Amino acid sequence: MSTDVAALRALYDAAGQSHVFTFYDRLAPAEQAALVAQLASVDVARVNRIYANAVAADPTLTPGESDRRLDDHHLGPGLIATDKGASRSPSPAPDEVLPLPEAACATIVNNAADEARWRARGLDAVAANKVAVLLMAGGQGTRLGSASPKGMYDIGLPSGMTLFEIQAARIRRLEKVAEERTGTKGVRIRWYVMTSGPTRTETKKYFEEKGYFGLKKDDVVFFEQGVLPALSSDGKLLLSTPSSIALSPDGNGGLYAALRRPLGPGQPSPLEDLHAHGIEYIHTYGVDNCLVRVADPVFLGCCIERNAASGVKCVRKVDPTESVGVLAKRGDAYAVVEYSELSKEKAAQRDATGQLAFRAANIVNHFFTTAYLDGVEAMERRMAFHIARKKIPTVDLATGAPFTPATPNGMKLELFIFDVFPFTPSLCVLEVERAGEFSPLKNAPGSKTDGPETSRRDLLALMRKWIVAAGAAVDDGVDVEVTPEVTYGGEGLEFLHGKVIKRSGVIRRPEDVAQLV
Repeated sequence: MSTDVAALRALYDAAGQSHVFTFYDRLAPAEQAALVAQLASVDVARVNRIYANAVAADPTLTPGESDRRLDDHHLGPGLIATDKGASRSPSPAPDEVLPLPEAACATIVNNAADEARWRARGLDAVAANKVAVLLMAGGQGTRLGSASPKGMYDIGLPSGMTLFEIQAARIRRLEKVAEERTGTKGVRIRWYVMTSGPTRTETKKYFEEKGYFGLKKDDVVFFEQGVLPALSSDGKLLLSTPSSIALSPDGNGGLYAALRRPLGPGQPSPLEDLHAHGIEYIHTYGVDNCLVRVADPVFLGCCIERNAASGVKCVRKVDPTESVGVLAKRGDAYAVVEYSELSKEKAAQRDATGQLAFRAANIVNHFFTTAYLDGVEAMERRMAFHIARKKIPTVDLATGAPFTPATPNGMKLELFIFDVFPFTPSLCVLEVERAGEFSPLKNAPGSKTDGPETSRRDLLALMRKWIVAAGAAVDDGVDVEVTPEVTYGGEGLEFLHGKVIKRSGVIRRPEDVAQLV
C-alpha cells in the first residue's frame, strides 16, 4: 500500500517536525521512498508526548509550562496514578525514598513451607498451560568480545551449552515436571523472544539450526524491540542523512510497546497471541543470567497467591556501597531507586532486624498478568522516558552536509522495564537466594565480576550443591555439570545417592554417572 506523501507531510508539519522533509525534493525516488516508509512507521505525536514528559521529569532541565503539564488520561485496569503522574517525579523535587512496606514483600530464604506451597500453585498454572515466558534477548556480546547475540554465548561449561540452550532446556524440563506432578499431558510453555534489529536475524537462524532446542517451533514467538527517533535538545527529530532520521533502541521497557505491534502484516501482536492461547501469567527476564529459573513456579505461585498484577524478584543487598538499584517507595508509589540516588545515610539505614532497610536489589526478573499488560498502554501517557544526552551524528539542514558534533547535541530516550512500578497497586517483591538465582554476564573474560568465569563458577557451584543434597559426594577440584534435561532446580537426582564423584564431566542422563565415579 502506497503512503500518501502529502498527508504525511501535513502530519509532520502539524507536529512541528516538518524539517524532516527539508531535502525530500532533491532525493532520488528510491531515497524518497525509504524516507517516507521510515517516517510513516513513526508515531510522531507519541514522540512529541514522550519528549514533553521526559523533559518535565528531568531535574537538570527547566521545562516550559506546556512541558510541565503531563497528560492525565485514564490509566486502565490494574493501574493507578501517582501524585506526580510520572515514573520519575517532575521538577523540581522528587518524593522521599522510603523502604518497601512489609505487605509487599515475600521471601524463600529460610522459608521452606511457603516455598513448597508456592511451587505447587505455580506448577498447577504451568500444567494448565496458563504460563508463558518472555525473554529480553536484544543485547549483543560486544563487551564479551563477540559480535553475536549474547544468548549464543558459551560461558565455558563442560557441555558447551550456550545461554539460549540452557534456558530452552529448563523450559522443556519444567514442562515435564508439571506433567509428572499433575498427571497432565501436553503441557506447553510459550516462549516469546524479544530481539533487537541487530540480533533478530542471527537469533532466529540459531534457533532454526538447533531445531528450537527440542521445543515445538510453534511455541517460540520472535518479536522485535522498538526504536525511537533521536532528538535535539529542543525536541526536533535529527536526520542521520538527508534521506533518513536517526533512530536508537527504546530501552528494555520498550517491550510494552513491542507487545502491541503486529508480528507481521496481517498477523496478531504478541499481546493478542497471549490472549489467543489462554495465557494468564508471564515470566519476563534478561538473557544474561545463567542461573535464571525460567518460568519459576515458586515465583509464579507467590504472585498468583497474592493476586499481584506485577511481581519482581530481588536478592538481598548486604553492603551499603554495592552499586545496584533497589526496590523502594517514592512517596506512595513503588520504584527502583538507583544506588547513586540514595544518600549514604539511607544506603546504610537498618531496620529493626538489623538488615539494610533498602536491601531489595533489582535483578531484572519480572512477573506480569496478561490483564495487567492490557492496561500498560494508557500508562505511557503519564510516564517519563529517561534522557541520555549523546553526541549524535546528523546533517546540516542548510547544506545537507554531514555534521559530527564534538559535544552532546541531542538525546536518546529510553524506558526501563521497571518504569511501570509507580502505576502498580499490587506489586509482589519476592526475595530469593543470590547464589542460587543471580549471576549476570556483563563483562569481558578475565573480569573480576560478572564475567564468563564467574557465571561458570556460580552455575557449577549450584549444581554441586544439588548433587550433595541428593546424598552424593564430590571430590575437591571436580566440576560436574548436571544439565537441565536431568533437573530443573535440584529435583529428580535420587540416582546420585551414595555415589562419590571423582571425575569432572557432564550428566545428561542417569547413566552418565558411571563414567564419573
